[in-house]
Amino acid sequence: MIYRILADLTVIVHFAYILFVVVGLLWTLIGWAMKWDWIRNRWFRGIHLTMILVVVLEAWAGITCPLTTWEHELRSAAGQKTYQGDFIANWAHDAIFFQAEPWVFTVCYSLFGGLVLATLFCVPPRWRKQHRQPGLP
Repeated sequence: MIYRILADLTVIVHFAYILFVVVGLLWTLIGWAMKWDWIRNRWFRGIHLTMILVVVLEAWAGITCPLTTWEHELRSAAGQKTYQGDFIANWAHDAIFFQAEPWVFTVCYSLFGGLVLATLFCVPPRWRKQHRQPGLP
């Protein structure tokens, strides 16, 4: 039973990873238009860029995502067929995985990664803390 639970948790973590990468770009673009200051946070932007770069590099190298591998191994250890689980885990899994040729994913990941990289120039992060002078708004 523990392997099934761990496999379901792995899918949820995988889904959260993907959600952060996708929503992070949306937040950056919306924040740019709305002049939100927090989207220029260097930690947020650095982590976001690193996460998509990991995906792009895995795709170019032909490496299967470790989260996918762990889920398969945990499901096998639980005696389950791959991609079975509780409702939320199944739903998250179906949202993440769909069928296409591997090159399609590599192109999509690369384009998305390029878009994230482009935001570093269009909406540059703050690299230093801005010090306000006393008496100025």
